[in-house]
Amino acid sequence: MRNPTSFLKKEFEDLVENSLDWKMKQVEGPNQPDSIVDSKKVILLCSNNYLGLSYHAKVKKAAIDAIEKYGAGAGAVRVISGTMDIHVELEKRLASFKNAEASLTFPTGFSVNSGLIPQLVGDEDIIISDELNHGSIIDGVRLSKAERIVYKHNDIEDLSSVISKIDKKSPPYRRILIITDGVFSMDGDIAKLDEIYKVSKDVGAMIYVDDAHGEGVLGEKGKGIVNHFKLDHNKIHVEMGTFSKAFGTVGGHISGSKELINFSWNKCRTLLLSSAPPPSVAASTIAAIDVLEHEPEHVKKLWDNTIYFKRTVKDLGFNTGISETPIIPIIVNESHKAQNFASQLYENGIYVVPIVYPMVAKDKARIRIQINSELTNEHLDYVISKLESLGKKLKII
Repeated sequence: MRNPTSFLKKEFEDLVENSLDWKMKQVEGPNQPDSIVDSKKVILLCSNNYLGLSYHAKVKKAAIDAIEKYGAGAGAVRVISGTMDIHVELEKRLASFKNAEASLTFPTGFSVNSGLIPQLVGDEDIIISDELNHGSIIDGVRLSKAERIVYKHNDIEDLSSVISKIDKKSPPYRRILIITDGVFSMDGDIAKLDEIYKVSKDVGAMIYVDDAHGEGVLGEKGKGIVNHFKLDHNKIHVEMGTFSKAFGTVGGHISGSKELINFSWNKCRTLLLSSAPPPSVAASTIAAIDVLEHEPEHVKKLWDNTIYFKRTVKDLGFNTGISETPIIPIIVNESHKAQNFASQLYENGIYVVPIVYPMVAKDKARIRIQINSELTNEHLDYVISKLESLGKKLKII
């Protein structure tokens, strides 16, 4: 008799043989620069917790206080009895922070993209998507019934060419949706959002930006990419993000017009059929917004660290690609070399993760370093010294 799951073992063995399998480690404590990982003391450089807010005293206290008041869970989906006053307060605070008419929170960022994109467009519409968009965007696009075109990464000339061809279609598409990451998570470069708007405004395209890695990093007080380019929600119609990066908590969200929020409330099954986030998460996220608004030193230190580290490793001869943000890839090309580099760094007390195919192209394997505002100069100098010695040993530089 056929074994219906026999393929699972073979598929995994193939991944291991080609150095494409993930080897998960356990972090024993908060995601902070000095961490214990698999019982080893390391400098942790692969966290999305850019500003250290996940363990900020105000953020932790807000979560504890909320548990005392509301309990551990919300108890239902948002549209039944799961919407608590703390959820509404968070959305009002977020809208104010984002300079938007309204905001809406979701269980995760992935659930925003997979739930909202298929509702915004249908079989009379078209999606134009950057070729290096995050996998959650790709899945959301695939779930839609719209036609789709992929434009060259961050290439405004190619995007303009695509738009020009679409504009000549007869009969015209009902809706045109342009989707891009704000900060691209593998290369650390920034979408040219201002130029995207300029080349698309005359065709009435809806613009959707996933700013998961831009929040807390770009813009005034870390308000994100829309603020960074001095745009607004009349020009960028869907500003999407996650609380699981610089905010230090968890959950997805969108900001924009009241019409967008009302539409999403009633259309997104990933929201309608998911339990509301725990009230402690809502409370701690409000506290994280407070920190961003009143403690600008965190964002400043993040950028000070980023500029120093990136300049120094580039001077040593490392290929950091097109990074413009605290996401700094060190591109070594072959997957086995990235795996070996990461392994030896770990042995020297530095925890980074090798990024290999299919997350990046087969010849673009890298280790990805994510800078944190809590890193000291001593941390950075130690990491740089080990990168240099191991980079020479492995003939990377």
